[in-house]
Amino acid sequence: MSARPRARLLQVLRIVERTPQMRRITLGGADLAGFTAGSEGAHIKLLFPPLAGEAPVLPMLGERGPVWPEGAVRPVVRTYSVARIDAQAQELDVDIVLHGDEGPASRWALTARVGDSLGLAGPGGPELFRADADRHLLIGDPSSYALLCAVIAKLPGHARIDALLEVPDAEEVQPLPQHPGLTARWISRDGAPAGPSLRLLEAVRGLPWPSSDRVSATLAGESAQVVAIRDFLLRERAVAKSMMYAVPYWKDRWDEERYHDERHRIMDEFDEAQA
Repeated sequence: MSARPRARLLQVLRIVERTPQMRRITLGGADLAGFTAGSEGAHIKLLFPPLAGEAPVLPMLGERGPVWPEGAVRPVVRTYSVARIDAQAQELDVDIVLHGDEGPASRWALTARVGDSLGLAGPGGPELFRADADRHLLIGDPSSYALLCAVIAKLPGHARIDALLEVPDAEEVQPLPQHPGLTARWISRDGAPAGPSLRLLEAVRGLPWPSSDRVSATLAGESAQVVAIRDFLLRERAVAKSMMYAVPYWKDRWDEERYHDERHRIMDEFDEAQA
């Protein structure tokens, strides 16, 4: 994957209601040419226009990063994962969790129509899992659904997989890819807030843990939960940092601008501890 991929201007081709709180947006267009095939689960940046129906301004790629046109209203940028990429058909799917009109991504997804424009940069990000593991542990929530589905689809048929996903309520449960080695459990918060929830952590604690297993952990979702589960796996289950993908995608009751610095601090601390 390119470390500094260019920004692309794409159009909405289809909109599908996955659950009451998730929409899958299919994006496409000639500008998708050259996008990395097989990049399901990888990070992408979506560039949302200021107003629905408008086209976002895109930056040029300079030597020190993006260069914006002088005086332009910059789009709002949010990080998502590739849910599906069909390079031949020039189509890319992204899942957007709906939070009413509280955030720019959710607000855009609620009003998006076929033909609307959206900017995209990517793909990028760390490796999603360790192929040399004896066992694969996948942990997340709706925000990481595309990531976890991508890992399941990429793993060979002999892989042993435990998947634990927490959802706000039972209506948000979705099917996972079929895999002969997959054991999956959906955990509902029954409408309770995500930040203080310990249900996912307790489910991880309850997993049988043979000491001989070499475990790859793919973990993403709400910040407080990711940090708590990451630390438990490190300290109580002795999972090496090098065997983990652990990314806090969002923080309960915080928008992305407010959470941006804290997320990078969490990731920097984890990377420094791995060095």
